Amino acid sequence: MSTIRFEHVWKRYGPVEAVKDLNLTCEDGEFLSLLGPSGCGKTSSLRMLAGLEVISEGDLFIGERRINDVPPKDRDIAMVFEDYALYPHMTVYNNIAFPLKIRKFQASLIEERVNRAMDILGLRSLRNQNVQGLSGGAQQRISIGRAIVRDPQVLLMDEPISHLDSAHKVELRGELKRLQRSLGVSTVYVTHDQVEAMALADRVAVMNLGVLQQLGTPAELYEHPANLFVAGFIGEPPMNFIPCEVDPDGRRLMGPDFEVSLSQGFLGRLASHKGSRLTLGIRPASLEIDATPSDNQPRGKVFAVEPRGDSAVVMVQMGQHRLLSESAQNLGLQEDTVVGLSFPEDQFHLFDSETGVNLVAKAD
Repeated sequence: MSTIRFEHVWKRYGPVEAVKDLNLTCEDGEFLSLLGPSGCGKTSSLRMLAGLEVISEGDLFIGERRINDVPPKDRDIAMVFEDYALYPHMTVYNNIAFPLKIRKFQASLIEERVNRAMDILGLRSLRNQNVQGLSGGAQQRISIGRAIVRDPQVLLMDEPISHLDSAHKVELRGELKRLQRSLGVSTVYVTHDQVEAMALADRVAVMNLGVLQQLGTPAELYEHPANLFVAGFIGEPPMNFIPCEVDPDGRRLMGPDFEVSLSQGFLGRLASHKGSRLTLGIRPASLEIDATPSDNQPRGKVFAVEPRGDSAVVMVQMGQHRLLSESAQNLGLQEDTVVGLSFPEDQFHLFDSETGVNLVAKAD
């Protein structure tokens, strides 16, 4: 078994707490992504798992084996870095074979494993070429081949495709996902790019300021964010946030530039928050624009339109707030047009403005 477990793991650099009380499990054969902005603790967590950083406190396991004091070379881990770290004077074959050669594997086994890795990654035709003149995408495939050729228990990837252009990113994302599925190896993938994490991972661990914010499937993070940070970090375009409160009568949600009547079922969830400062969150895909607003409808003025082929993202100025609406159709709206805004209750997220906690993950 190659389940990975962080149990109350801390990483301190002097007075700086880079990782704080991390409790996290990557199941056997799972593709887990550590996602967050720079300085969130994701890379420190990966480096502790790889044995490149000393754990300040807590326990780290692969299977039932505690690895806190196990040297990196004895952890049966392979790592793929953002920097390919290839040997430019060697051929594709010799780069992939290198980790097996230094471990003195039999020549026939080396040949078998390297050929298998090259076939999986589509590198067979490049077998005898030097790596120096190859594209970035090809070089990263070689780097991945060098990692998987060892048949490790655990595969670690640190921002492996962040420097590639968008076309190569999409291509390599698909290859990485199929590769991990075919190998069945437990994989921890670090990235700051939520599109990468959501596209690749079975589950995503969102981190911020050294603290695990939420662990879940991509769908869970998008539909049921645990707090304001996760809600704002996941999703493109990002979620809209509007300050508001439940009115004293407990019938409406009121903001500085709008008010929305709420159903009894929804209000029941907010019974203890009357008069509290809240933040309404609604995704751009759920914020509906009406070109001919009704009399009792919140209104705004089109600030900008971003065409995206047959769809569009519309930025609407509503009082002091600019809101994004994503439409599957290009509505042909012009700047400064007055429009109505519809806030579907079943798409609301309501956050405590002080704690950031999502009080209603998603209305029924």
